[in-house]
Parts: sequence; C-alpha cells; structure tokens
Amino acid sequence: MTMRFDAGEIITAMVTPMTEDRKIDFISLEKLVNHLIENGTDAILVAGTTGESPTLTHAEEVEIFKFVKEKAAGRCKLIMGAGSNCTITAIQATKNAEEAGADAILSVVPYYNKPSQKGLLEHFGAIAKSTDLPIVLYNIPGRTGITMNPETIAQLAENYKNIFAVKQSLPNMDIITETKKCCPEGFLIYSGDDSLTLPMMSVGAYGVISVASHIIGREMKSMINLFKSGRTSEATELHLKLYPLFKKIFMAPNPVPVKQCLAKMGLMKNFVRRPLVELDEDEKISLYGVLDNYIK
Repeated sequence: MTMRFDAGEIITAMVTPMTEDRKIDFISLEKLVNHLIENGTDAILVAGTTGESPTLTHAEEVEIFKFVKEKAAGRCKLIMGAGSNCTITAIQATKNAEEAGADAILSVVPYYNKPSQKGLLEHFGAIAKSTDLPIVLYNIPGRTGITMNPETIAQLAENYKNIFAVKQSLPNMDIITETKKCCPEGFLIYSGDDSLTLPMMSVGAYGVISVASHIIGREMKSMINLFKSGRTSEATELHLKLYPLFKKIFMAPNPVPVKQCLAKMGLMKNFVRRPLVELDEDEKISLYGVLDNYIK
C-alpha cells in the first residue's frame, strides 16, 4: 500500500497544560512533549479538542505549536488542529499552520451550522486547494451535529491528493467498513476513540488519534503491533486489559479526566478553561481507582 503521507499509527491529541490562572504552562508542556515521544507517540496533534481548542485564541494555538515544534526537535511528526465551522476561518487557520511549520493539519467537520454533504465537499475542497499540507478530515457527529458520509470522504480523497486520512469518532463499524471499501488505496482511517482502536483496525483502520496514549502509549503501541503481526488473540487480550482506562478517561468531558491523570503522574497541574470544570474529590477517587492499575 502506497500512503500519501504517514503520520504513524499513534497520534496523540495532546492536552494543553495550564497554570492556576489558566495561562499556558510552558514548563509542563515541555515535559509532556518529551513524555509522549518517549512513550509510543508517533505524531503529536496540537490544538485539537483535547488541547481545548474551543477556548484557545488563534494566537495561542500558533504560540503553542511553535513551542512544541522547538522542543520536539524533529523527533516526531507534528499536526495542528486547523478546523472551523467557517470556511474562511478554516483556510486562515490552515495558512497559520503552514507558516508555523506543521507537517499536516486536522480539519473538523463544520459544527453548529449543519452543512449538507455538498457543503462539506465545498468546505474541504476549498481548504485542500488553499494548501499543500497533508490533511486529516475529522468526522465527529457527537460534537458537530452531522455525519460526513463515507461517499463524501471518498470523493474528497479522490479529488484532493493532500487529503490523506480521516479520523472517525463514531462507534459504527458499518460506516468504517463502507469508508474502507469506497476510499482509494493508501487513504488512511484513524480511530478517534481509544476503545474502538482494535475493533476499527479489524475492518481496515490504520491507527488511532488518541487520548489514552498520554498514559498508556507503549501498551497501545504493543496492541497495534500484535494485531498487525497477526497475533490477534494477544492483541484482544491487551485491548481488554486497557479497556477500563479507555472508558474511564471519558467519565467527564474530555480533557478533564486525562488532565487529572497527568497531574497524578506529576507531569502537570489539572486546570481547564471554563466552561469546563475540574473533577471534584469523589470523581478523582473514582478515576484513581482505575488509573492506579496502569501507572507505577
């Protein structure tokens, strides 16, 4: 299979560490970049939903990205979240990513204004024509209110060679199967949900854009390697072992629980920007009851 662009099998949708006054915590950000690269991450996604992009300014997104690029120092691929529900804004965000030195961008299905499939073709077509950067489409109906159909993804993949992958955040294996069937060879499907990584790979997904890889990146890499080397029962066994954490880190709106996990691990403090709120003491106890099975 000839891939158009290879960001690797585990792309971590990185959180944005913050100080108590909700400014960017660059000291913790450097620690986090090193932690991810040392623990199975092939590419880091900056300013995705997990990075709290809805409450970051565009200037902050660029500042964070440039800092991560400097600290990563070529050790992994770097992807920047550059989507918007306004096509003009998404094109500008893409240009910002290009100027900042991104290897690729993630571009989400427009949210709230609910475009038709034809509208999606025009939106992503305009973005693809505005840049030479590789593009990951991001299909997440739970946050956008609409589903991008497999046929729409296939048409975009056929028409624009820089659209190289899709992040599928929906628990529907038929849709994943249809996407695999109708998209051109070399076009990649990434699971957008940690718990669906192995199920999606069984019908042709390539890897995962992950939250859990902040904590269990090496284990997830092992699971993927086991599956791809034909040791599927061992991959299943590992999936079942990791599953409780996959689910627990979404006990509250992402990235609140994973930030709390990283705080417990000593990598950062757990502060999120409003309207998100930190976990209360009972929620922390519940989270740690699962987390402690995975960290030393």
